[in-house]
Amino acid sequence: MKKIILSTLILTVLYSCKKETSKAEDNTPVTDSVTATPNTADQVSTYIPKELSPENVGQNLAKNNDTLYVTNFFATWCGPCIREIPSFKNKMEELKDKPVKFTFVNLDDKAEWDTAVKDFVAEHNLGANVILLDGQKLDPNFFSKNFKQWDGGSIPFTFMRKGSQTDEYLGMMTEEVLNSKINAFLK
Repeated sequence: MKKIILSTLILTVLYSCKKETSKAEDNTPVTDSVTATPNTADQVSTYIPKELSPENVGQNLAKNNDTLYVTNFFATWCGPCIREIPSFKNKMEELKDKPVKFTFVNLDDKAEWDTAVKDFVAEHNLGANVILLDGQKLDPNFFSKNFKQWDGGSIPFTFMRKGSQTDEYLGMMTEEVLNSKINAFLK
């Protein structure tokens, strides 16, 4: 029975966000508002996201100090997830000298890690900020242990923590919302 519930939960997470191509719904190409430098062989070879167990991801989420931790759960097939990445990259660049750490937890199927995920991470130069989480290892308690609102039913999902203060946001975050939430933590 537990395996059936777990399988249903994982399938819900994986299919709750409609698979989309790299074009927005209005057929205009998704563009990054940050001027990106072309990927070099060195950048591609720096693709080294690491796989973490659900327990280790939970420990990452629970860090309680003066750093603001912004953790975004995404998948490369999720259109809203991909459309919000430029906002996160802009904020990462703006706050690079501040005590703020951005982490992107990838929920793609493990079979996609060396293809779609690798290409995405290289294209967006996010290798140092991406964690791979195998959805097959998630147990239903992962969500209730780590979040007040998120049950894993859909993505994107963003969790922020600074000290004992937390914030959860389900859905695509606009740049204005991201700025507002981060600024509230950094006051």
